[in-house]
Amino acid sequence: MHQTKRQPRKMGWRFVFLALLLAVAISGLVRSLWLDVYFIPSESMEPLLEGGDRILVSRTDFRADPIRHGDVVVFDGRGSFAPLGSGKGPLVDGAASAMQWLGLAGSDTTYVKRVIGLPGDTVVCCDAGGTVTVNGSALDEPYVFPGDAPSTQKFNTVVPEGRLWLMGDHRSVSADSRSLLGAPGGGLVPLDRVIGRPVQILWPLDRFAPVARPAPAPITQNGR
Repeated sequence: MHQTKRQPRKMGWRFVFLALLLAVAISGLVRSLWLDVYFIPSESMEPLLEGGDRILVSRTDFRADPIRHGDVVVFDGRGSFAPLGSGKGPLVDGAASAMQWLGLAGSDTTYVKRVIGLPGDTVVCCDAGGTVTVNGSALDEPYVFPGDAPSTQKFNTVVPEGRLWLMGDHRSVSADSRSLLGAPGGGLVPLDRVIGRPVQILWPLDRFAPVARPAPAPITQNGR
């Protein structure tokens, strides 16, 4: 009698284990192909995104409608904003990746910034009015953190093919393309490093809200 009672219990635990494995596999597939969750570790994109936010990121939005001026992008900064390797070893890197996958920690190599310059653009700071210009046109930037200047650092950059010039909305605290002008790559991020677009703030619950995509900016690209 005891044997017949234990057998269903064993089968039940096996079923639960297999169901958990299947759920993890499906979640991994969804997050690698369609939607992923990221943790915002800093204030560089305030007021749109705050430090501690968890955001849902669409990996497919830019396939149907390519990246345009003003878009907010999540990207892998290795080779541009961060070194290609962490130098901390596989165990530390593995633990960090697990925490990031669970949405419990930010990534040292994943960033969120706004697209200011597309391939072929000339991005300049600043004109006589203190405004960033793209191809000679002054940018209207209502998303910049209240009280911040568009930039206190001067620059004049032509964005190469296949690259993006990116800046944070909280300009006074954002480490972005401006910060890496003298580094290899000049702070210009390869298009193929873009992971996707933030579409929803998931956490904290009092900030639960969609992240709207801005309307196309009326900027004419050089030679186009």
